[in-house]
Formats: sequence, structure tokens, C-alpha cells
Amino acid sequence: MAEHKHGSMDITVQEKTFEGFIKFSTRVAIACIAIAVFLAVFNS
Repeated sequence: MAEHKHGSMDITVQEKTFEGFIKFSTRVAIACIAIAVFLAVFNS
């Protein structure tokens, strides 16, 4: 088995993926809130 050295792995791809996931999740949450507010304001 190979020796593992903590902190030696290149994680730039994982960081970019996580950043994209967070941006997507934030935008979806904002869109859901905006839709809920729109429905509350214009519900007749």
C-alpha cells in the first residue's frame, strides 16, 4: 500500500466543483423565494 501524505493531493477541481454547486444552490434558492413572493403578491 502506498504511503499517504496528508495535504498533498491537488484538490483544485473539487474546489471548483463545490464552488459551482454553491452558486447553483444559491441561485435556485433565490429563484424559489422570488417565485413564492410573486405568488403571494399576485394571488387573487
